[in-house]
Amino acid sequence: MTTPALSVEQLTAGVHQRQILTGVDLEVPFGEVHAIMGPNGSGKSTLCHVLTGKEGFDVTGSASLDGDDLFGLTVPERAERGLLQAFQYPVEVPGVSLGEFLREVGEARGIDRDDMDQRIDRESARFDMDRFLDRSLNDELSGGEKKRSEIFQLAVLGARVAVLDEIDSGLDIDAVREVAAAVEQMRGPDLGVVMITHYSRILRYITPDRVHVMVDGRIVEFGGPELAEQLEQEGYEGVRRRLGIPAPVTTPEVRPADLLTDTPFDIA
Repeated sequence: MTTPALSVEQLTAGVHQRQILTGVDLEVPFGEVHAIMGPNGSGKSTLCHVLTGKEGFDVTGSASLDGDDLFGLTVPERAERGLLQAFQYPVEVPGVSLGEFLREVGEARGIDRDDMDQRIDRESARFDMDRFLDRSLNDELSGGEKKRSEIFQLAVLGARVAVLDEIDSGLDIDAVREVAAAVEQMRGPDLGVVMITHYSRILRYITPDRVHVMVDGRIVEFGGPELAEQLEQEGYEGVRRRLGIPAPVTTPEVRPADLLTDTPFDIA
């Protein structure tokens, strides 16, 4: 039996005595793109944070990356094994060029300089990023350019599992098409993609192998691309009614400031 790129079993996570993930099961094979959809507060971004190693969560359950225990690895070790994240809000780093940043990350990970230059040349041609290599990282770029740059970086660094956290957030329709095309270009037999999104809009330009619906901290339904269209028609409240899931109990909001702040180097 082939080992999946990412396997998650009965994953729970909470913070400040609030339970956010309540038993997530997820398997993403190599070569596939899986979309995770759900309303605000359903736990999608928390799943992303827990997988990539953000501190501050009380976690139980298991997760593995190509068969290796994920939670037994530090954040740098997860990145070295190929678990990489594209951020919803990429951080700007004025004064550090995109090319310089990638070479520094490559050196930190023990990648030969010539090998890294070849990777940058190959992937910049594939993703049309040549003109951005000498510009500051994410500085003065449009939303779509930032998201394309994130995907380009994942390709250069050799992602094995790519976690795309709301890669379509805040983009106009043209930028969504461009980002969707970049995700399609990134597809490959040695990569599993987890794409977290609120809306089905980007799925009109990407054909996911599987769509998972997350409600109240767990995956309650999964299916093919047609499930995204069904969600568009019935909404998440319709999912609750159809599956007999009670309305959520209102709990105090956990603000982003209550957790550690993301940095652009969290999973580099």
